[in-house]
Amino acid sequence: MDVLEVLDGGLLTTVQDAGRLGHEAEGVPRSGAADEVGLAVANLLLGNEPDVAALECTLVGPRLRALVEVDVAIGGADLGAVLETDGSATPVAPGSSVRLPRGAVLAFAGPRDEPGSGCRAYLAVPGGIDVPVILDSRSTCLPAGFGGLEGRALRAGDRVAVRSASVGRAAPSRRSARLSAKRAAELPSVAQRLRVMPGPAARAGDASLEAVAGRAWTVSHDSDRRGLRLQGVTAAAPSSPAEAVPALASPSSGELPSHGVLPGAIQVTPSGEPLVLMQDAGTTGGYPVPAVVIRADLSILGQLAPGDEVRFRVVTADEARDALLDRRRLLRDLRADLS
Repeated sequence: MDVLEVLDGGLLTTVQDAGRLGHEAEGVPRSGAADEVGLAVANLLLGNEPDVAALECTLVGPRLRALVEVDVAIGGADLGAVLETDGSATPVAPGSSVRLPRGAVLAFAGPRDEPGSGCRAYLAVPGGIDVPVILDSRSTCLPAGFGGLEGRALRAGDRVAVRSASVGRAAPSRRSARLSAKRAAELPSVAQRLRVMPGPAARAGDASLEAVAGRAWTVSHDSDRRGLRLQGVTAAAPSSPAEAVPALASPSSGELPSHGVLPGAIQVTPSGEPLVLMQDAGTTGGYPVPAVVIRADLSILGQLAPGDEVRFRVVTADEARDALLDRRRLLRDLRADLS
C-alpha cells in the first residue's frame, strides 16, 4: 500500500535494509544501510525488526507527503526533520516516532552546521518498505542499478509503499516512542576515533599501518557510498591555515593480484591517499590493505561527511569482538526498552 508521495527526493535518498550478504563471490556488493545502528533505531521505534528496509537520507533529506495517516520514525543523524501540517512546523528529533496525518508533509531542513554531526538519517515505516526482494535484500545497489526502487535514488513523483496490512485502516491512538536520554548517549558517536585491525598488507610486514594510524585525516568531497577518500592534514598554527601533508608512500610497486575486500577495508591507492571502502564498493581490489575498520565501528564510518576529521586506533581481535558484542547488547536493550 502506498503511504508516502515524494515531493522532492533530496540529495540522495535510497531504500536500504541490512544489506545483500553472502553474494560477494558472485561479485555483488553488499549495499545496505551505511549506519546499521541508525537503521535499527528507526525500525525498533515502530516495533519492526531492526534490519527491515527503510529510507536512507543523505545530508539533504526528501520532502514527503502522507497519502494516509501513518506512523514514521527517524534514526541516525539529525538532518532537521520537520512535520508540516495546518500551517505549522514541528521538529521531529532523531530517535523518535511521530504520526503523520493524511496530507501532512515531512521535510528535512538539512544537517546541523558543525563537524561530526553525521550525514545520514533513516526513516522507517510500519512493517518496512515494500519493494521487490533481489538476492535476499531490498537494498538499493546504485553502481549496478538494481534493488530498492528501480535501482536508483528517490525522485519527485515516486511513492513509498509499506508491507504492513494495518496501515490506512482506523488505527488506534498510539503513543509516540522516543529513545531515553541514557540510551541516546550510548549510541555510536561520529566524534570518536575509529578502531581498526591490521590488514593483509600490515601482516605481510608493510609499515603503512603505522602511517595510516599515526595522523589525522579529513574526508574528501570525492566520496560516496562506494568509498571515503581521505586526505592528510597537519595541525595549523594559530595564524595560518592547515596545510595538506604528503600522501602515503605506496606500499608496493605495480599492481597486486586481485583479492577479496569488504566494507571497512582501507586501501592505499597509487596516489598514496587512503580509500575506505563502503557498502557499495566492489568485492575485489588490487590495492594494498594495511588496515580494516572493525565491524562495530562501521556505523560511525557511515556517518562521516566531507570535511569531517577522522583518526584511527589499532586494536586486537579480542577488542574488536568485545566491541561487537557490546553493540549487540545495546540493540537488545533498545528493543527491550521500546517493546
